[in-house]
Amino acid sequence: MTVNSLSAARTLCELRDWKLSNLELQKLLYLAEMYNLGMYGEPLIDGEFEAWDYGPVSPDVYARARGFGSGPIPNVFHWVSEVPASSSEYAMLKEIAAQAKRFTAGQLVNITHWSSGAWAKFYKPGIHGIRIPKSAIRQEYLDRTEKQQAG
Repeated sequence: MTVNSLSAARTLCELRDWKLSNLELQKLLYLAEMYNLGMYGEPLIDGEFEAWDYGPVSPDVYARARGFGSGPIPNVFHWVSEVPASSSEYAMLKEIAAQAKRFTAGQLVNITHWSSGAWAKFYKPGIHGIRIPKSAIRQEYLDRTEKQQAG
């Protein structure tokens, strides 16, 4: 089952005590999508990601959170349904939120800007609206896993 991108955003923000910036939230959403696609072969989020200047972006989430700049996003997602805490989708979001605590926003940008990743394959400087196919996001997970196993 997929979850609404705004519900996923709400869950990540709640898990991180509403301290995420829009940039950080975008990266965590993308990483959660990539891991879910790679590990289970299914998308986590029902929305699409686009290749923007600062990495992969969920346009729906960006539209709700853009007004807060680099500051923390307040609860602008209060009106969307929550991801059930007993679901596998919640477990994936919780794991990503926990693992990403050790990275700065800049490090998250570097991770999602991997030169062999899906964003790099579709990014065109200054152009918004270029969709990153779910198949390319899944392939990024597989390529990262292969690279890590090769040492």
